Amino acid sequence: MRVDRVRLRNFKCYGEAELGLERGVTIVHGVNGSGKSTLLEAVFFALYGSKALGDRTLDDVITTGEEECEVELEFTHDGRSYRVERRLKLRGDRATTTKCLLEGPSGAIEGARDVRHEVTELLRMDAEAFVNCAYVRQGEVNKLIHASPGERQDMIDDLLQLGALEEYRERASDARLGVKSVLDGQREVLEDLRRQVKRKEDQELHDRLNALESSHADVVDDIERFESQRENARETLETAESVLERHEETREEIADLEEGIEELRSKIAETERKRENAGETLRERRSEREELEDERDGLLGETELETIDADAVESRIEELEARDEELRDDLEDVRVSITERNGEVERLREEADELESQAEQAREEADELDERIENDREAIADREETVDDLDDDVESARSAFDDAPVAFGGAESHLEKLESDREELVSTINDVTAEIRSVENAIEEGERLREAGKCPECGQDVAGSPHVDILEEKRETLATLEERLSGLEDDREELDERIERAESLVEAERRVDRLEENRENVAQLLEEKRESLEDRREQRNRLREEGDEHEREAETKRERASDLESEVADARTELGEINAERGEIKERLETLRRASEIEAERAELDREIETLRQRRADWETMNDERREQLSADREHKRELESEFDDDRVETARTKQSNAEQYLEKVDEKLASLEADRDELQGKIGGVEEKIEELERLRDRLETVEEKLERLDSLYDEAETLQTTYGELRAELRQRNVETLERLLNETFDLVYQNDSYAAIDLDGEYRLTVYQKDGEPLEPEQLSGGERALFNLSLRCAIYRLLAEGVEGTAPMPPLILDEPTVFLDSGHVTQLVSLVESMRDLGVEQIVVVSHDEELIGAADSLVRVEKDATSNRSRLERGRQTEAALLRSD
Repeated sequence: MRVDRVRLRNFKCYGEAELGLERGVTIVHGVNGSGKSTLLEAVFFALYGSKALGDRTLDDVITTGEEECEVELEFTHDGRSYRVERRLKLRGDRATTTKCLLEGPSGAIEGARDVRHEVTELLRMDAEAFVNCAYVRQGEVNKLIHASPGERQDMIDDLLQLGALEEYRERASDARLGVKSVLDGQREVLEDLRRQVKRKEDQELHDRLNALESSHADVVDDIERFESQRENARETLETAESVLERHEETREEIADLEEGIEELRSKIAETERKRENAGETLRERRSEREELEDERDGLLGETELETIDADAVESRIEELEARDEELRDDLEDVRVSITERNGEVERLREEADELESQAEQAREEADELDERIENDREAIADREETVDDLDDDVESARSAFDDAPVAFGGAESHLEKLESDREELVSTINDVTAEIRSVENAIEEGERLREAGKCPECGQDVAGSPHVDILEEKRETLATLEERLSGLEDDREELDERIERAESLVEAERRVDRLEENRENVAQLLEEKRESLEDRREQRNRLREEGDEHEREAETKRERASDLESEVADARTELGEINAERGEIKERLETLRRASEIEAERAELDREIETLRQRRADWETMNDERREQLSADREHKRELESEFDDDRVETARTKQSNAEQYLEKVDEKLASLEADRDELQGKIGGVEEKIEELERLRDRLETVEEKLERLDSLYDEAETLQTTYGELRAELRQRNVETLERLLNETFDLVYQNDSYAAIDLDGEYRLTVYQKDGEPLEPEQLSGGERALFNLSLRCAIYRLLAEGVEGTAPMPPLILDEPTVFLDSGHVTQLVSLVESMRDLGVEQIVVVSHDEELIGAADSLVRVEKDATSNRSRLERGRQTEAALLRSD
């Protein structure tokens, strides 16, 4: 794999940046804090997303003050081109991925999880494996050295894909245990099934079934015989019942005839009684008609008519009713007039009361407005005084800028510039402090060696050692740095005082803004209060005028009400006269209507008399017909009575009784036999179910036995597989350990050629041991700081070579990336690091990227990239160095 190009937008300290990388060794150079490591973090982040951030979050990636971030990476892998693009955006206080895209020969893949999975498949390593093999991050140079043998074993096994074999072995172990659990359970099931089959076989189910079926057949034969006899008895019963039924029907018919004869006699007698009663009623109606004629003659004298003629009576009634209708209308008009006048009087008085109340309310509101007008005058005076006070406060606040370094309105921009200067100064102080610590460590190491006289680890004389010879130079450098740091601290104190003064000016500007806003609000309220005062004066005068007007209208309405009361008294007198005339008309009408009713009653009596005469004639005809029917029914009754045969009826009753007794007994017997049959059928079904259950148990027993045979075989296979995976991992680990030990010694010899160390041993558990020339073993932790760092880099490079040789042609290795590898190295060890880098290039590593601020490493570069930070914008920028410059430095 080779990184071709990386492009950044708003990624950490970079605004806009783009860098193309070539084959060979690329040195990313610049001072501390310039943003060199950020370039490598961007490559790591483009490949693995959030997994590359460790304990940090996506919020830490976006440049401070920006809303969006974008990283684009182009790389070549196994001869094919790929492009990864990731975009982030702040939503509220959290950053989220808005786009994640991987484009390759097979098409595009979207989504952070899918892209990370595809990159892991391509490189055959996840983010953790990447930093353990190809990416030596800043501060993690000694990671493998400081790891325990177990941790180192897990790291290297994962890189060499041996962890998968352990996972497979564990899976096989889990499968074996799972099979064992199932196997034990099935054995218990098998024993239980065998016990159940034995219990069923001991019950001799087939013999019991044969005996039950024989008894069932006998009971069925008895049931069929009794059912045949019961059918014969039913036929005899039906014949006897038919004879008795015919006998009963004849008796019922005779009884019906007797009842009919008696009913005819009763009806004839009843009809005769009705004829007699009708004759009596006829005589009464004729007497009533004569009485009505006498009453009619008496009423004739009370009317103005000569005769009681229906038309004349009706005509007179209509005349009187018409006059009464006229009087009723007049009466209603007078009543309506009285009601309307009374209502008008009440309304006028209510309106007069309401007007007087409104007049009183208007005068009270006017008095209240007088009080509010006086309060408004006092409020206006208070607010005019407040406006004057606010003008004085504004002038006092502006006086803070009389001797200020900036004019009013420029305080915030002045403060921002001072704070930016302080951030830049603090960054410089931090860089100088880091340099002081580095020089102090070098001085401490040199003094320790000079006091010892010999190296405490290798025993060699330290005279002439670079650590000792450069002590004076380091002390001069330390004095210079401390003097510079003191000056920078003084500058920061002065700058803090200027910032404090600027903050007070900003607060003064904000106070002026608040005061002016308050004055504007108070002035606006003052103007509104003045306008409100004038409105209240006008409203008060209007209310007093309205009160006087209401008082005048109320007096007018009371005078009109008095006039209407006089008119009501006159209308009541007219009402009495109308009622008197209507009373006389009512008496006349009653007399005429009674005369008319008498004529109607006489006509009704005539009709009733005629009806009674007709009914008496009809009843006489009806009785003649009934007498004829009575004679015919008596003759038919005598004929039916002659048909009775007492012997035949008695024989039928005997047969009926015998048949009913037999049927009652045979039903009881059949019920008992059917119960026996049903019981036997139930027992037969129960035995058959037990036989079927026995067969099912035998089938299941056979199935479980076969399953146990398969589980035994599967358990043996899982155990064999578990052993095979374990042996294969151990064999591959030993083979890789031998190869890694050889590569580690080759790499260490290439870059660390001295007489102190003879060889490095790596055992099967990945424990490291360094042997001195005299054969004395050393733990890696016993090496000096620079030697440990160089030893660890050699181990990393050996692992890288092992992976490259092991998967050549199927998964080409990513670039070898070293981030600040010289942190723990002195100048002598830096020279050996240069040798290590050059040796890896000579061994065929296609692309090596080294981030360092050390000038000595530039000589190993095929390509040089300089990183600088803009002091004004605090943004990093890239500048590619000339290859000729790097080549010249390398030749020197």
